[in-house]
Amino acid sequence: MRRLSLLIPLAGCILSFVSERVIAAPTPYSTMIVFGDSLSDSGQYIDLSGAVGDSTRFTNRTGPTYKEFKGEAYAPVAPMLLGAKLGVAPGDLAPSTSMTGDIDGNNWAVGGYRTDQIFKSITKVSKVTVPRDWFGAGSTLRSRRGYLVENGFKADPKALYFISGGGNDFLDERVRNPAEAGKAAQNLADSAFALQQAGARYIMVWMLPDLGLTPAIYGTPAQAGSSYLSAAFNTELAHQLSQIDAEVIPLNIPLLFREAVSDPFRFGLATGHNLVGTCFSGDECTENPQYGISSPTPDPARLLFNDSVHPTEAGQRLIADYAHSLLAAPWEVTLLPVMAQGTLNAHQDQLRNQWGSDNRQWQAPGQWRAFVAGGGQRLSIDEQNTSVSADGRGFNVNIGTSYRLDEHWRLGVATGLYRQRLETGAHESDYKLNSYLGSVFAQYQHNHWWGDAALTLGRLDYDDLNRKFALGTSEGMEKGQTDGHLRALSTRLGYDIAQASAPWSLSPFISADYARVEVSRYEEKGRRSTALSFEEQTLVSSRIGAGLLASYQFTAQTRVFGEAAHEHEFQDATQRLSIALNSLPNNSFKLEGYTPQSNLDRISLGISHKLTADLMLQAAYNVRKSDDVAQQGANIGISLNF
Repeated sequence: MRRLSLLIPLAGCILSFVSERVIAAPTPYSTMIVFGDSLSDSGQYIDLSGAVGDSTRFTNRTGPTYKEFKGEAYAPVAPMLLGAKLGVAPGDLAPSTSMTGDIDGNNWAVGGYRTDQIFKSITKVSKVTVPRDWFGAGSTLRSRRGYLVENGFKADPKALYFISGGGNDFLDERVRNPAEAGKAAQNLADSAFALQQAGARYIMVWMLPDLGLTPAIYGTPAQAGSSYLSAAFNTELAHQLSQIDAEVIPLNIPLLFREAVSDPFRFGLATGHNLVGTCFSGDECTENPQYGISSPTPDPARLLFNDSVHPTEAGQRLIADYAHSLLAAPWEVTLLPVMAQGTLNAHQDQLRNQWGSDNRQWQAPGQWRAFVAGGGQRLSIDEQNTSVSADGRGFNVNIGTSYRLDEHWRLGVATGLYRQRLETGAHESDYKLNSYLGSVFAQYQHNHWWGDAALTLGRLDYDDLNRKFALGTSEGMEKGQTDGHLRALSTRLGYDIAQASAPWSLSPFISADYARVEVSRYEEKGRRSTALSFEEQTLVSSRIGAGLLASYQFTAQTRVFGEAAHEHEFQDATQRLSIALNSLPNNSFKLEGYTPQSNLDRISLGISHKLTADLMLQAAYNVRKSDDVAQQGANIGISLNF
C-alpha cells in the first residue's frame, strides 16, 4: 500500500540502518528477500525532510517530536525488524533500487506497487516511479531488472522470501468485485509460484489486512464492501498458496489486527480508544486526541495506525513479532522428542548403574533381588542454527526386580516414573512431560565374557505445553498438550580382563542402541492468529559404541564402579516439523528444527555398600555429552535379596 498523501520531494534513496536490538537466536536462513508495497518498503525514496542520510518509510518517525524537518528518522518496517531478529545482514535488508548510488539490498518492495507490479519486480523489471500524489506522478526514477532476471532465474533455496501486497489494487480501483479481488490475489500467488519454480523453498506471504478496518475507510459507506472484498481476496490467496509445492508460511494479518483492536491491553496499545477510526499523524484520517502527533502526549507506540492506511511502529513491530513466532515455533517444539529421549537416557543409565553395582555380586541362583531408586536429572541444550537453547530438570523413581536363573543368566523387569520440565527460548517457553517407562532385561556372564540387553517401552504425557514469544510490547503465549510413546533396545557385550579372584575388574565392551520416540499431533488451544497445530514427530536414534566398564572392591562391603563410552549416532538428519495456523488449517508448511548430534560421550561413577548380607545401598552420578546437548543425573537406591 502507498501513502495517500506525501508532501516531500524525492531525488534518491539512502538506507536507514535497522535500530532493532539484535539478540542471539537461531539463524536458519541465508538471507531475507522482500517483495511488496509500502507496507514493506525499507526506503526506496529519499527523505529530504528527516534525518540526514535516511530514507522515507511509510510509518511514523522515531521521535521525540515525530515531525518532519527535525532530523528524526522513520521507524523500521516489519521486514526490517524480522530480518534483524533472524540475524540477516543489515545490507541485505536495504532497498533494492537505491537512487543515491548506495549498494542495492534485497528489499524489492516499493511504495505504490500493485500486485501485478510486485509480480513484475520478480520476473521482469522493477521500477521506482513518482507516486501518483506527487508532482510528476508516474515518472520513472530508476529501473532495474527483476530479482529472478538479475539472478539467472535461480532462487536461493535457503533464503526466506517475504511477500506482501494487494492494498493498492483496491486504492487504484482495480478491485470492485469478487472476480477482480481473485485476480489480484492470483497475481500475488503467481509471485510466490515464480519463486518456487526458480528454487525458493521458504516463502512468507501476508494475508491482506481488512481494508474496512482502516482509518481511510472505517465508518464510511464503503466499509462493508471493502471488508467483503478483502476477505474474498484472502480466500482466493490462501487457496492458491496451498497449491504451491514449497513451504509457504501465511501470515493471518487481518485476524491479528482484529485481535489487537478487540484486546488492545494484551498488545500494549491504548485502551478506551478507537484504534481503527483514529491515527497518529492525522494524514487523511482523524488524529487521536491523546496520543496523536499534535497532542500533549504524542506516542505512536500506543496506536495501531500512523495514517489512513499504514501501521505505526507498534503495528509494524507486532507484525514482525508475529511472523517470528511462526518461524521460531519448530525451534522449540522439535525439542519435545528430545525431552523424551532424555528421560529414556536417564532410565537406561539407572539400569546400568544397578548392574554396575551388582557386578560380581549377583544374588544366588533361584533367588530374587528387588531394587528401588530415586534421582534427578539436568538437561542442557545449546542453540543451533535451527533450534533454541534450553534448560531442563526432572526427577524420577524406579522400581524393579531380577531373578537369577542359573550360574550364567539373570532376568529382570523395571519400571520408572519421570517428571521433566524444559524451559526454552528468549521468553522461557515452558514444556512439561510425564513419562511412564517399563523395561525387561537379561544379563549373561560366563568366565570373562558378559553381556546385557534391555527392551524399554514408554508412554509419554505432555500435559502442559506453554509456547511463549514476543508480541509487540507484550508477550504472547499459546497452550497445548499431547501424548506419545517410545520404544528402545539397548545391548552390550564385554570381556573382563581381570581374574575372578582379583579385587578389580576392567572390561572393554561394545554397544548397540536403537530408540524411536513418537510425539502425537496436537493443536494449541483456540483459533487466535498465533495458535498453531503440529503434526506427529518421530525421532529415531541408532547408535553403536565402545567403552570400558570398571570396578574395585575396597572392602568386603564397599565397591566402586564406573563406565566410560563413546557412541556414534547414525540418525543425525535435521528434524522437519509440519505446522499450520489453526485459523488457516489448509495452509501447512514444514520448517527445520533440532539436529541430533553425531557423537556422544557418557561417563558414570558409582558406589555400592552392603548394609547386611541381603541389603545393599548404592549411589551413582552420570554424565552424557555431545556437541550441543549435556545431560547430568544422580540417583540413589537400595536393593534387597529374597
